Amino acid sequence: MSVRTVCLGWHWIPYQYSRTAPDGSPVKPFPEWLAELGRRAVREAGREVGGGTEYQPDIALVNYYDREAKMSMHQDKDERSASPVVSLSLGNTCVFRFGNTENRNRPWTDVELESGDLFVFGGASRFAFHGVPKTLPDSGNPEIGLRGGRLNITLRESGLDSVGTP
Repeated sequence: MSVRTVCLGWHWIPYQYSRTAPDGSPVKPFPEWLAELGRRAVREAGREVGGGTEYQPDIALVNYYDREAKMSMHQDKDERSASPVVSLSLGNTCVFRFGNTENRNRPWTDVELESGDLFVFGGASRFAFHGVPKTLPDSGNPEIGLRGGRLNITLRESGLDSVGTP
């Protein structure tokens, strides 16, 4: 992984979540408007992804990709919830590699995600391996105010209570 990450709601430390950032400061709260965006995305994606009006995301991982950044194939499985993952892309286009639930190998599908694209995966695909093998430099719309690179905002349900207990 070669991206820079900021977290809202819970701070992701590999294999677990915490209410504090590495410097000991509290994690910024998860905004309600972002939760509503996630609920709307899940509703519009349909029943096959699960969630709907019950979807209550409380984690946002905000990843910044510079022109060289990429993310290897991985699963989002540190949550205690199997609710859908909602991913919003802003800035440069990326190649998003969406794979299978068994391993990092083929079969996978490469999809170009442009600024403003929203991708929801849940149901049978919730634990699919996925990654970003490359971004396409200078492909974003400068009118959004991002001078370069790509932002990805990923919403998830932790399945944890306010102190981190499942």
